[in-house]
This record gives sequence, structure tokens and C-alpha cells, in this order.
Amino acid sequence: MIWAMLLAAPLAAKEYSHQKYFEHYEGTKTCLSCHEKEAKSFFRSQHYQWRGQTPNLVNARGQRLGKINTINDFCTNPRASWIGVVKNSRGEAISEGCSKCHAGLGLMPSEQETPEQLANIDCLICHAQGYQRDLYPDGQGGWVWKPVLWKNQEGLDAVAKRIGMPTRNTCLRCHAGSGGGPNFKRGDLEYALADTTRDFDVHMGTDGANLQCIDCHKGEDHRVRGRGSDLSGTDFPAKPLSCDDGTCHDSRPHPAEVLNLHAQRVACPTCHIPTFAKADATDMVRDWSKPAYNQEADKWSATIEFAKDVKPVYAWFNGTTWAQLPGEPVKLQPDGTVGMMLPQGSRKDPKARIYPFKLHRGVMPVLEGKNYILPIAVEEFFAEGEIHKAIQHAAEEMYGVKDARYGWVKTKRYMGIYHEVVPKEKALTCLDCHGPNGRLDWKALGYGADPILQRWAKTGK
Repeated sequence: MIWAMLLAAPLAAKEYSHQKYFEHYEGTKTCLSCHEKEAKSFFRSQHYQWRGQTPNLVNARGQRLGKINTINDFCTNPRASWIGVVKNSRGEAISEGCSKCHAGLGLMPSEQETPEQLANIDCLICHAQGYQRDLYPDGQGGWVWKPVLWKNQEGLDAVAKRIGMPTRNTCLRCHAGSGGGPNFKRGDLEYALADTTRDFDVHMGTDGANLQCIDCHKGEDHRVRGRGSDLSGTDFPAKPLSCDDGTCHDSRPHPAEVLNLHAQRVACPTCHIPTFAKADATDMVRDWSKPAYNQEADKWSATIEFAKDVKPVYAWFNGTTWAQLPGEPVKLQPDGTVGMMLPQGSRKDPKARIYPFKLHRGVMPVLEGKNYILPIAVEEFFAEGEIHKAIQHAAEEMYGVKDARYGWVKTKRYMGIYHEVVPKEKALTCLDCHGPNGRLDWKALGYGADPILQRWAKTGK
């Protein structure tokens, strides 16, 4: 009888914090009526500006930098590819611009705060569960991001009232899809993390710690903690993110003293992330000099090499990076490549530890005469496959150079690996590094050979 009553009873609807705060959602102005202070704070954040302070970039000279005004070896730079529906020869939409993952409604961010810029903030993309948006003509020859329910006021109101803190789903919507596809860019931020097990990621597994992204990355006033090794700017330089700062783990996290000794010079992810790209393959090489056509998608791209279950490469890192900046002649490394992002540190640096990295390689255009790295107008290239035209368009957009002449150069970028931490039972063991076929390149790390073998040769133990 009791079970029958329970089954017959309607399930209680989930209560959301903003259900009674407004009747109809009328765009960002609805949020601004109560949260103008928060909007002004968010306007200054990296998530809106796409640039920030650069205390960890050794050659930044105090500039505020980020993806909006630098060049990377994935989609290069967003300025020439900001917004618009790109269609293939079949009339199918194949891209909508870099603003798809910007927390705004279509305007490119300016550094000057204006009412128009505040109204451009899309609060719902991070704070409303189930919110979806798409690109629509703005009636003035341009484009604007709107909720897909913009013609359904009742449905839009229901979604707009589901306000809460960002979840793994909302963060991964952009961060797992960056670079053009699932896990293309980061390698250790996969859609699988939205709902996974502790064997895949001990921190985010629903049967593990079940942490949300903001449990670690939350800062203050819409400033997000954490930078990694290959981001130009940082939102929260006063409080860098670390595994062992005492918040969760301290600098002596192991019962075995030999492991604590290792932890002084070996970063936690080095042993605890044996591989990355465990669900979706990640982009390891992107060669823009060789356009590739995908017949099924009817879309052009660079020639990309993917890999799955990738072993990281290892290098010393003291928390600072050297970056190849726009408008500066390229600097060739001893191996003949241009280092787009190079972690700083060495065996002799007491602040450095050995970290795991995704080593991404590329081939990028370089402006003749100036030797500046050039971006590419990737959106038009996707549809047309005319790489020369796309490079010249982007060169004019970034440097004001018309009819740019260019050559090609090989590049490399070190990208820190911090996610997909496995349980301690699956972490690396001594022989994974110190065995006959150990994964560390000891000479590259500044040792003559495996230090254990060197010690044994000297002491016999």
C-alpha cells in the first residue's frame, strides 16, 4: 500500500535559486537589473576579455595578453574568424566562428567598459543548466548569438531560471571542444569527464571525489584560478593553483619518505597521469602548409595527426613560460623549430619540477622580411580550402600588411597535462621511469644518465 502511494505521488520538482526573481527573461538586461556589479567584474575577466595579466610570461614586458591578441598553432587567432555562419558547397553550416566559445552574444570584447559591452555578456552560457544558443542574423548585416528558445518565451523562461554555479557540463561545452573538435586541443579535457568513473579521473569520477571544475578553479569576482604552462595570461596571479599547497594535498603527501623526496622535484601529475586522451584522440600535429579535404564533411582543414592514450613528454617547469609573440621575429630553437610556448626551468633551478606535457607540433606561416608568425583566417579556409587567401586576409587583419608574402616554419608548443588523474594503484611505479625502457629522457632533463644508475655506479647501492 505504501509503495503504491509513493509510486503514485508526483516527483518533487527541483527548486532553482532564481525561479521567483523574475517573470520573463528578456536577455542580459534581466540579469543586469540585479547583477550589474557582477557583470562589471566579469567584463574584466579572462573569460570575457580573452586577455589578462602576464606575470608568468618571461618575455611579456607587462602586456595584457591572451588568445584575442596572440597566435597559436591550432586555430591561430580569432580576429579574422570571429563570427558568421560558414557553409560548405552543399549549403551545410560547418562553422560559426571563434565567438561560439566566447561568453558574449557576438560583439568582440573591447577593453573599454560600455553599456553595450555589458549587455553583450551571456550570463546563461555558464550559469543556466540546459541553456543552448545558436547564431542568427542581427538584422543589420551581422550576426548575434541567441537562445535557441528565443521565440518560445515560456520555454526560455523555464531555462533562464535554472541558475546555478557552473558544472562540468557547462565548462566542458567549450573547453573540451576547443581547437575544432572533441579533445582536439587540450588532450586531457574530454567530454567523457562530464560523467565518468574514478578509474578515468579520480577527482571528477562520480564514484570518486565527484568534483566540479570550480571546486579547484574557483577564484573571486569571476576570476578563475589556474594557468598551466601555455596560456599567456592569468586571472588570479596572487593565488596560483597547485596540487600540494595544503588545500587538498600538502608537500609530503605519501607515507613513504622516498616518494616525498621525489615530490620535491617531480610534480604530482607526472606520476599520477600516465597517459592522456583516453577516450577521444587528440591533435598532436597540425600542418597548415598542407590543406586536407574531408569529403564526408565537405570541409577543408590543416593536415592533422591524431593520437590516443598518449604518453606525455617531460620537462622542467618553474611556473613561467617563454612565448613566441606576434610582431616579434621568430626565434629558432636548436632543433630548428619555433617554440610557440616553452616552459622555463632546469635541473639547477630550485623552483622547477619535472612536469608532464602534451608536445604539440605544427607548421605555420611566417611573414617574409619581418619573420613574424602569421595567423590564418580559418573560417573562410574551412569552406574554400584556399590557404593563400586565408593567410593574406589574416595578415592584413593582424599586421595591416596587404598581399603578404610568407614562408613556412615548424613549431612546437608544450601544454601542461593536469587532468585524468588515475587512482594511486594505477600511478607510475619506479620501473616506469627507472627501468631499462623508462619513459624519461634523462639527458634532455640535464642528467648524464638515469640518476639511480649513476648513484649505484658511485656508491654500489
